[in-house]
Amino acid sequence: MEALLTSTVIVALAEMGDKTQLLAIVLATRFRKPLPIIAGIFVATVANHFLAALLGSQVAAFLDGEWFRYLVGLSFIAMAIWTVIPDKFDDAGDKPDVFGAFLTTLIAFFLVEMGDKTQIATIALGARFHEVVAVTIGTTLGMMIANVPAIFLGNELVKRVPLKIVRLIAALLFLVIGIWLLVQTAGLI
Repeated sequence: MEALLTSTVIVALAEMGDKTQLLAIVLATRFRKPLPIIAGIFVATVANHFLAALLGSQVAAFLDGEWFRYLVGLSFIAMAIWTVIPDKFDDAGDKPDVFGAFLTTLIAFFLVEMGDKTQIATIALGARFHEVVAVTIGTTLGMMIANVPAIFLGNELVKRVPLKIVRLIAALLFLVIGIWLLVQTAGLI
């Protein structure tokens, strides 16, 4: 349960103002079909985050050692720093939408999520908890919590939500988890 809840909160906060959330807003304003966009985000996130959590879990199992636990702790601290840096999304322009809302969203989200901070966080969470399914469900839920309102509220949400504060909260959460892992690995608690 800890893996699920931690994954949900971390990704929901980290996703605020992230380029994939901005992509969700762009797609919502372009297609004006929220359900296929939500379905595309869901399927892309499940696939991407399952692979990321699996990778993190497998790498952690293979490299299980004190030095690797320090590396995971430091990766959470690096995520804290990365989280306070706002993402910018380059609009894809006015290219024709050959695939429709669902397939365009699925492909775009899967690709844009590659190397994104929420994917890196999912890898780290998989390494930390070794619970691929719980981490995947949690991170997917976090993505949906952050993106579904963005799809329905679009630009109004971005105008009203102080993303700087949300980024700081997410960064603090990453920082606390990173420090906790380092202190725990060092045997100080």
